[in-house]
Amino acid sequence: MSSQDFAPPARPNASPNRSFPGARAIGALILREMATSYGRSPGGYIWAILEPVAGIALLTIVFSGFLRSPGLGVSFPIFYATGMMPFMMYMGTQGKVASALKYSKPLLAYPTVTFVDAILGRFILDVMTKLLVSYIVFGGIMIAFETRTIPDYPLILEAFALAALLGAGIGTLNCFLFTRFPLFQQAWGILTRPLFILSCIFYLYDTVAEPFRSYLWYNPLIHIVGLMRKGFYPTYDATYVSRFYVLTISLVCLAVGMLLLRRFHTDLMHR
Repeated sequence: MSSQDFAPPARPNASPNRSFPGARAIGALILREMATSYGRSPGGYIWAILEPVAGIALLTIVFSGFLRSPGLGVSFPIFYATGMMPFMMYMGTQGKVASALKYSKPLLAYPTVTFVDAILGRFILDVMTKLLVSYIVFGGIMIAFETRTIPDYPLILEAFALAALLGAGIGTLNCFLFTRFPLFQQAWGILTRPLFILSCIFYLYDTVAEPFRSYLWYNPLIHIVGLMRKGFYPTYDATYVSRFYVLTISLVCLAVGMLLLRRFHTDLMHR
């Protein structure tokens, strides 16, 4: 009996095509999302930039007509941008994640593609897009106007991260609810329509009178917008901001949504 009989069996060569199937699936889903969301319409990503620019310009024109100065600082565009950009980050990620199951339904028939891949693919692309658009919008405003702001980049990134996490959490829960109860999607759209007004985009939380201010505090977007404005206006003392509150809502919704999708995603595919 030779020594070769006692040698450990040779390991099969790791094929690059078999490595990290989840990462490859997410990458393919991101490319598909880029082609379908931004490659079909003329201008593609240009419209992603023009949308917030048009909104900020409209708010600036309307409110500068009868207000001497914005709620903070001297520049109307930067004040409204600090409210609108985190709001759009939340709305974008929430909407993309919530529709991930329906959008990628044909691909989920393949064993290498999971519902987690579908959610992550849409989430990653939307976050990257919104960060790029925000960089262009904020940079353009600070070049074109005298804003007298001092950006605190860690705080700004923290506000964007909380907005993305909140969108991912609520979006994941809605991903199950929208697929399981189609009427809920329409009800959700109606119920959340006032969020643009109730999220302190064009006014300060501090200026809201009681008891409405106390009720408004439970809107997590209030805290994200307040944190974003603190990142641009060092003198703004946003004491009402609670990171813990936003994190709690985000993680609870994310955990519940993931548990429901893991339990029922196979049944949802046949609806």
